[in-house]
Amino acid sequence: MSVIVSVAADLLVAVLLVAVIVTSTRLSRRMARLKADEAAMRSTIGELLAATDSAERAIAALRATVAESDRTLSERLGAAAHHSSRLAEQVSAGESVISRVVQIAAMSSRLRAEEAPHVPAPVPVPAAPVPAAVAPEPRDGLRATMEAARQLAARAARRLEERAA
Repeated sequence: MSVIVSVAADLLVAVLLVAVIVTSTRLSRRMARLKADEAAMRSTIGELLAATDSAERAIAALRATVAESDRTLSERLGAAAHHSSRLAEQVSAGESVISRVVQIAAMSSRLRAEEAPHVPAPVPVPAAPVPAAVAPEPRDGLRATMEAARQLAARAARRLEERAA
């Protein structure tokens, strides 16, 4: 019986030894996979750090660009406001000149009317009709003067806009 117990004990030790070898092999494989995963994880972390640094540099560059754009826009808005106020002053001065021209034209037509001798009205003679463009009305001179003044003001405004641009 002692031989049977000894053989059974040896068999039990052999089975346990095989179980330990199998378990050790499994653990070794798992540890190898974990180490491979750790290397991949370290590589991924390194790439993430590089991407983060790149993103931070890009954000800093964007902030600098925004600051430069803001400064440029502020300068342009200031220049536009300055040109706008100058243009408003010049338009006001142009309107003043136009009103003076209108006053001068009105005074001139009144003076001509006062200086003209009073001649009895001519007797109308039937004649060929005169086209409207040939026979100007007394106020056409004033209208022509006003139109010329408007055109002058428009040219001045265009020149100011061209200089401002």
